[in-house]
Amino acid sequence: MWQKFTEGIVLNFIKDNRWRYLTNGLGVTLKITFFAVLLGLVIGFVVSMVRSAHENTGKLKLLNAICGLYLTVIRGTPVVVQLLLIYLGVFSSVRVDKTFVAVIAFGINSGAYQAEIFRSGIQSIPRGQFEAGRSLGFNYVQTMTNIIMPQAFRNVIPTLANEFIVLLKETSVAGYIALEDLTKGGDIIRSRTYAAFMPMLAVAVIYLTMVLFFSQGVKYLERRLKKSER
Repeated sequence: MWQKFTEGIVLNFIKDNRWRYLTNGLGVTLKITFFAVLLGLVIGFVVSMVRSAHENTGKLKLLNAICGLYLTVIRGTPVVVQLLLIYLGVFSSVRVDKTFVAVIAFGINSGAYQAEIFRSGIQSIPRGQFEAGRSLGFNYVQTMTNIIMPQAFRNVIPTLANEFIVLLKETSVAGYIALEDLTKGGDIIRSRTYAAFMPMLAVAVIYLTMVLFFSQGVKYLERRLKKSER
């Protein structure tokens, strides 16, 4: 049994430097996740501000309707379908880097969820904070910028960190557009060796390790925030 295990290691990872498919794919996965989260932050922040402004002032009806449609469509359809629509539809006639396409697709998807995270953070701030800002002579934008958003952002940091973890796992479908991410790297090894178990197990272990690492980071962040509140 041990001999078969070592032979499997050599065949799947050592021979022809096949381990590089995993390391290169890991780099692609982390790159997509990082930039998609940043794009999602921008989209989520803008959408949450529009929806919050409409709820508090009754203005921006058209923009709020567009944002509502965006949230409904994105959260109501699978991310792999969105990825294929953007790759095969939006960029079908344009030669573009597949990593860029994946960042756009996953960023748009993550933005919908981050928008609701931001909005829940804004709603968690007592209404009296708005009134306090107005009593200081701030208009709505100044009140949101100087009083509400700093508190709201602090409240949602752990949830945003968890969204990063969720997005990290969701990028495993990037192989649908022939992008050589971590999961695709394991699949390429499988196609070379005709042994599916060991390369896909390695992919699963790498994902699990990253999730556990980032989860511990989120827990540490939550403890720090709780201590600073005391």
